[in-house]
Amino acid sequence: MQEQLVAVPTADGTMETFVVHPDGHGPFPAVLIYMDMWGMRECLRGIARRVAAAGYYCVMPDLYYRIGRVRYAEQERAGPLSFGMLDPERQVALRAAMDGLADEDVMRDTAALLGFIDGDEHARGGAMGVIGFCMGGRHAFYAAGRFASRVKATACIHGTDLIKPGPGSPHRIALEADGEIYCGHAERDQYAPADVAAQLDGSFSGARVRYYYALHRGAQHAYAIPDRDAYDERAASQDWQHILAMFKRQLS
Repeated sequence: MQEQLVAVPTADGTMETFVVHPDGHGPFPAVLIYMDMWGMRECLRGIARRVAAAGYYCVMPDLYYRIGRVRYAEQERAGPLSFGMLDPERQVALRAAMDGLADEDVMRDTAALLGFIDGDEHARGGAMGVIGFCMGGRHAFYAAGRFASRVKATACIHGTDLIKPGPGSPHRIALEADGEIYCGHAERDQYAPADVAAQLDGSFSGARVRYYYALHRGAQHAYAIPDRDAYDERAASQDWQHILAMFKRQLS
């Protein structure tokens, strides 16, 4: 595979972005990965490589670029990541970074990334996929609705704040999506109430986009990310089966 770090210009600065794709010129269908709250790190680069190994041109931006080069997990600890392992000062900093990332800023970043993708000969134009973990699941919902002419395969994995009051709620924006949306939910997710899966299922009934989901029994929030303390290999493997099958249907 071929991989590199590139600087993507945006309205707010320069966004470091990890790009990986199979050997050869392609072009390959594009997939955009939205990070979780912990930000860029080797584990997420490994996930991007997994997508690329399946035949896709994968981009993963550092969405925290507005506040500098933030690395909460780059020390590659011997054990799995847990929010509770951080000292209080770093807990506050991590929450501030996450809470300060506006959804509209991410959508402007997404527009910049689409322009970057269209300018790379290794990437194929047209239908593309998005995957979002944790807070990135919300961004995947927004992207599916805002860029419905491009995004045809959306994966939201243990997403947070998917249902909010008002017309700007992520789940309402996602109703404008086309293609398919898949959600992976954890049964024991303190950041997504147990009834979210059922509410989403009801809201997408009759929508143009095909929506489906899996509720992973016994799984906790962050179950799909290998360096998290809640990692559940069985649940994550089921998600990947759904995701790659969806990509094959929509992006081939």
